[in-house]
Amino acid sequence: MESPSHHLITMQHQLMKAVGVYKALPIEHPDALVDLEVPVPSVDAFDLLIRVEAISVNPADCRVRERKIDDNQFAILGWDVAGTVVAMGSNVSAEFKPGDTVYYAGDLTRPGANSEFHAVDSRIVGHRPSKLSASQAAAIPLTALTAWEALFTRIGFSWTEPNRLKTLLIVGGAGGTGSMAIQLAKLIPDLRVIATASRPESQAWCRNLGANDVIDHFGDMQEQLLKLGLSQVDAILLLNTPDQHFPALAEILSPQGTLCSIVPFNTGPDINSLMRKSATFVWEFMFTRSMFGTPDLGAQREILNTVAKLIDAGQLLSAATRDLGAISAKNLRIAHGLIESKRTIGKLTLTGF
Repeated sequence: MESPSHHLITMQHQLMKAVGVYKALPIEHPDALVDLEVPVPSVDAFDLLIRVEAISVNPADCRVRERKIDDNQFAILGWDVAGTVVAMGSNVSAEFKPGDTVYYAGDLTRPGANSEFHAVDSRIVGHRPSKLSASQAAAIPLTALTAWEALFTRIGFSWTEPNRLKTLLIVGGAGGTGSMAIQLAKLIPDLRVIATASRPESQAWCRNLGANDVIDHFGDMQEQLLKLGLSQVDAILLLNTPDQHFPALAEILSPQGTLCSIVPFNTGPDINSLMRKSATFVWEFMFTRSMFGTPDLGAQREILNTVAKLIDAGQLLSAATRDLGAISAKNLRIAHGLIESKRTIGKLTLTGF
């Protein structure tokens, strides 16, 4: 039987298909994303080499593409993956073996996974849900990790202990992270979940995922909350256009409440507006652990494994809504364009080469 290390040495002399970017261009430009053949990546001691079966596209992909400097270097994007282990580094734990089906979001400081093969640190990889296709599984990792860390690590909700915070407003509930956040929040005992969405179809999506109430973030949110019998909310998860929404959210947030944002501001917000309420503002950036190699790096594997169990138990659903076909520059340009339109619901995926 061929050993994983021998298989790895053999593959590293091969080329693979990949999709990436040389320089920032409008997504309508035919060279905004390009097809190329590049060497199969080498792996470090803790790495897995993954045969990529499906990917999902996120706003993070668009932001990285838009900021790519013109240095004549080919950058591979893609940070949502479902695939199969084909080889392993020398320090990978016994939890993994070749042939395992896995899913993960990856590391923003390393090449992305829009390629036939991808090297990733095993400590941020989970065993994917057994009841989902590769396409459905690829839609989960980045959004599940972001929503989980925001709700349980940053805001501090608990499944097992009484929660001081009783109401949660999710701004941008119909996107990928919002879709997962609604579902995870509904598993928290006695928590009232209010989502925002601006179109009838996106509002219906949020309700179907379990939101107790849905309001329009382009309308007067405080007035809409009053009609629901709420003058304020205890926690807010801000998932889009923070510059536009922050002033209103600062008024809506209850004293000693918590506001967590996953999106950077274009201009500095007036954090002082939270001072008189002794309210907390906290960031969630899913790539922090992998980017800085934090001591709790392996927590992301544990989260993904837990999410997989919840999905297989029927307690969570994949937010995959549309598969755009094979992983190619043409189809990825379509995906980026749809995301940049800010009108997508759920997650876009691509499958195979």
